[in-house]
Amino acid sequence: MRKVFYTDGRCVPGLHYMVDLSGRLRDMKCMVDNGSYFTINRARQYGKTTTLAALAECLRQDYEVVSLDFQMMSYLSFADEQSFVAALSEELLDNVDHFPEGIADKLTAFVEHTASLNSLQALFKVLKLWCEQSERSVVLMIDEVDTAANNQVFLDFLAQLRAYYLKRPESAAFQSVILAGVYDVRNVKRKLRPEDEHGTNSPWNIAADFLVDMSFSVKDIAGMLTEYEKDQHTGMDVNGISELLYDYTSGYPYLVSRLCKFMDERIAGKEDFPDRTSAWTKSGLLEAVKLLVSENNMLYQSLVGKLTDYPELRNVLYELLFAGRPIPYVSLNQYIEVAAMFGFIKNEGGNAVVSNRIFETVLYNLFLSEDFAVSQIYDAGVQEKNQFIVGGHLNVRRVLEKFVEAFEYLYGDQDEAFLEKDGRKYFMLFLKPIINGTGNCYVESETRNHERMDLVIDYRGEQSIIELKVWRGDAYNRRGEEQLSNYLDHFGLKKGYMLSYNFNKNKETGIREIVLGDKVLIEAVV
Repeated sequence: MRKVFYTDGRCVPGLHYMVDLSGRLRDMKCMVDNGSYFTINRARQYGKTTTLAALAECLRQDYEVVSLDFQMMSYLSFADEQSFVAALSEELLDNVDHFPEGIADKLTAFVEHTASLNSLQALFKVLKLWCEQSERSVVLMIDEVDTAANNQVFLDFLAQLRAYYLKRPESAAFQSVILAGVYDVRNVKRKLRPEDEHGTNSPWNIAADFLVDMSFSVKDIAGMLTEYEKDQHTGMDVNGISELLYDYTSGYPYLVSRLCKFMDERIAGKEDFPDRTSAWTKSGLLEAVKLLVSENNMLYQSLVGKLTDYPELRNVLYELLFAGRPIPYVSLNQYIEVAAMFGFIKNEGGNAVVSNRIFETVLYNLFLSEDFAVSQIYDAGVQEKNQFIVGGHLNVRRVLEKFVEAFEYLYGDQDEAFLEKDGRKYFMLFLKPIINGTGNCYVESETRNHERMDLVIDYRGEQSIIELKVWRGDAYNRRGEEQLSNYLDHFGLKKGYMLSYNFNKNKETGIREIVLGDKVLIEAVV
């Protein structure tokens, strides 16, 4: 059986193509060697389970490693203290091959409810005895720990771990405890003193900062593709494809592997990509991107769910995407914290930005789709769409010409506030039915601001750049032309497009062509 790119669960060396985790494992082992207790909290499908499994194998040379998964414990296991102690004891018995003499019998008594008391206090006395008698220091690892985050008994369990941690070295305890999940359990709070109605504290405030970068770098991706290339001999430009994968995903592990899986299994063999050699190209990658942004997976469902749960987050992202308004990254704000925790935004220069190009495209598609049924400009795009594709190529100049006509007819009498807030969204609504199903568009994050953003259209392997901007006078416009010309160099293009929203009453709408050096710029004004 040949190795594959895997996105449905834990990756296994020998079966799946993986990035080299050795550097990350060295950093985590140093934390364990130092006796740190820590949490690995990352977004969904970010490689936490795969990393934990690899770390366990790495640590077993020096430690007694116990790997648990709270998903294996039922809801009833957290119903009360006695049930939790019995269920956790059973998991320990199932996952540890050898205990010091007498420890297994004590745990079995908890499982069978024959112990004098099934309490966390009694359980931790047994765990302490185990750590005292074990030939090697014990490391406890628990995956999917946030499965239990809403249960009081779990918070009490954390409090016990914290208490024994603070008693070291006078009292035996785990060498290290590693908890993995989406939610950061350091922020889970409980009343440490029941008589204090207002005083709360985190039972996991002992956790060391986990600063290991789990995203894939270009080098990581290249290493994985080099391994694939040794098997498949596609002749791909490994470094070039790795850079493109990173450009679209910012190294989000699931998205990287998903695109690779699509190119390997779903793009290769299609009419335009008859084999893997043709699939592992820029055109093949753009085709894979089209598949990825249009599918319905758990990541996207999670995103939509959080936007529903936190309407303020939804409003902020809408303004960020369409109006280019800077949003300070303030982690104390609940909506910022939630969006970052689920991997949808990141901190870039003190501002919150969407984490990657894939998520950004998905968000654009989501927000635009909500206006399809009521948008006249979207209807205009639907009615006009057949004239924009000539010989399989997108005629962007024609798109701009018809947009100017439709926009002037529908919204020509609107004020500046309308244009500044919604103008760019209306162009994307007009464009959507024209490229839908065949192409995609995204905004380059470094150009998105209140006055300017560059829209990149991918259509059947061809890219077109349209600068959407607010008119700020001739001097500003000339700077915009020069910026667009320089940006075209990045894409290796000789023709670019500009769409300017002009608030002057005496403006001249329409299309004009500008020659700037060896570039041709087509500018539309509304």
